[in-house]
Amino acid sequence: MACAAAGLTLRATAAWQQSIGARAANSSRKACLSSLRRFSLPATHHASPAQLQRRAIRGMASADKESASNNPGLVEEVDPATSKYIMQQTMYRIKDPKASLHFYSSVLGMRLLKRLDFPEAKFSLYFMGYEQPEEIPTTEAERVKWLFTRKATIELTHNWGTESDPDFKGYHNGNSDPRGWGHIGVSVDDVYTACERFEKLGVEFVKRPDEGRMKGLAFIKDPDGYWIEILDSNHMGQLLSA
Repeated sequence: MACAAAGLTLRATAAWQQSIGARAANSSRKACLSSLRRFSLPATHHASPAQLQRRAIRGMASADKESASNNPGLVEEVDPATSKYIMQQTMYRIKDPKASLHFYSSVLGMRLLKRLDFPEAKFSLYFMGYEQPEEIPTTEAERVKWLFTRKATIELTHNWGTESDPDFKGYHNGNSDPRGWGHIGVSVDDVYTACERFEKLGVEFVKRPDEGRMKGLAFIKDPDGYWIEILDSNHMGQLLSA
């Protein structure tokens, strides 16, 4: 009798613990679903509580990961003295301006915003960018002043004579050892449509949009071998917020 009673007690205890565990799991699931809704993350009825919890944690981290507390060295409030600063230019050297100007204007659709020549130092600067021609001033002084108010221009620097120098081997593009400089990026309306056009124009690809693990973005090369990332906002949103 004592053994039978003990057995019943053990079974009752096990059933009670199982019930408590089920209620705890259900409570955990509800809490995770609540967190998912809060951070607008996709929920599924087939996900386990642990999976839901991991998603909620990712959502909370994402909501705050650009804060200064999560990025040592970053200041929360920038100095008001920098309020009128802009990212104005990226400079790299080119071998042959004829080849580079054709590529950036014909293939990528940029305009030559200003050319500056320095005969004594034997080099020229070509500022390329996406601006409407009717917005470009016609006088020299105003055009120079206007140029340096434009955002995200490319400054192509040509040291005279490199295009015809048989001993000149070109510039390091930063993507082979020792690595440093990486690439610029051009946002297009649709990366697949843009890359179809690049294919027809004979552009050299580093990565096509369907190659590799990161689908929906591409890398091409300019005449000097510099890499250019080709992307669009829709595919990048899908890729990086999945």
